[in-house]
Amino acid sequence: MPHKPIIAFAIGDPAAISPELAVRVLAKHDEESATLLVLGDARVLDRGLLHANLEDAGLAGTIARVRPEDIGTARPTRSVFVDLANCELDDVEIGVASVTGGRATLDNFRVALTAANEGFADAVYFTPFNKHAMRLGEGNYVDEIGFVNRTIGAERSGSEFNVLDEVWNARVTSHIPLAKVAESLNTDRIFRALQLTTEVMEGAGIQRPRIGVAALNPHAGDGRNFGTEDEDIIFPAVERAKAHQLAVEGPIPSDTVFVRAVKGEFDAVLTMFHDQGQIAMKLIGFDRGVTLIAGYPFPIATPAHGTAYDIAGKGIANDGAALKAIELATRLARPASEAPEITKTFADAVQGTRAAAANASISEGAPVH
Repeated sequence: MPHKPIIAFAIGDPAAISPELAVRVLAKHDEESATLLVLGDARVLDRGLLHANLEDAGLAGTIARVRPEDIGTARPTRSVFVDLANCELDDVEIGVASVTGGRATLDNFRVALTAANEGFADAVYFTPFNKHAMRLGEGNYVDEIGFVNRTIGAERSGSEFNVLDEVWNARVTSHIPLAKVAESLNTDRIFRALQLTTEVMEGAGIQRPRIGVAALNPHAGDGRNFGTEDEDIIFPAVERAKAHQLAVEGPIPSDTVFVRAVKGEFDAVLTMFHDQGQIAMKLIGFDRGVTLIAGYPFPIATPAHGTAYDIAGKGIANDGAALKAIELATRLARPASEAPEITKTFADAVQGTRAAAANASISEGAPVH
């Protein structure tokens, strides 16, 4: 019998389209594909049901609602909604970032990561976050990768991938100022990114993926006329990857590498910085794109688009990317045999991760709102 993974499902920003998308995903969920451990506030789920206005709410309308202490030390055998009771909706205006919304979002994500890290789930999925709201809720928040590292005590940082059916995008640097990109690049870092991209894509069933490596400078440096990084840093990384039998080519001018990928020459493009890939991927398939965070013991997936405050509460959110993201999380989920042994109750795990977060905020001087 095929392994049926458990997905820790964190509901995102309560002021955004996230509750509606959560409901739409639950309404279309196939219980035979995965068991969902849905995490959030029951009031937010009910708001999502109201906004989605579905004729058939499916699992969203019938899912069992439990408390953290009801989970005990066993992995769930059916999909459940865990009410974390963490979001007072009177303090959350639709379409507006808030302290309350940011804190609830972070708590949902923190608990989802903890559930996977403690063996209760095999992958993490979330509907969209709003970084401004999350920074209002927790002053030391920077981005998802830093948050994951702190929450699970990761030994190494993961990496973000943007995924479409026709092409994947991996990146060497992510949420840093453009002015710091060149100085942050080195041959080892690019080579490791190529190794991780190959590893993750093979885990998704794409054997020996063909990777086009984007140049940093216009025209790949034009023979050192427009910069030296392409010849001195990127090219050696590509050659090292080839020596390790990876299917890579580059550096390729970034204004053509995605054209070649979409035509079928490459399965993935490795870009040097965030928007070098994001702009292309969102133009190719904004409503289908998935963001995958990989390199941890379990995968983390979410729609690649944002929180769409402008259409929140209107019942018109497109669920295409949300459905693609949970499909990918299910496909890449860690085998149950590799999950750590559960050593504490779910309630104790929740209490522990919340206490650690509170202590970290105090020690790091995070602002109190």
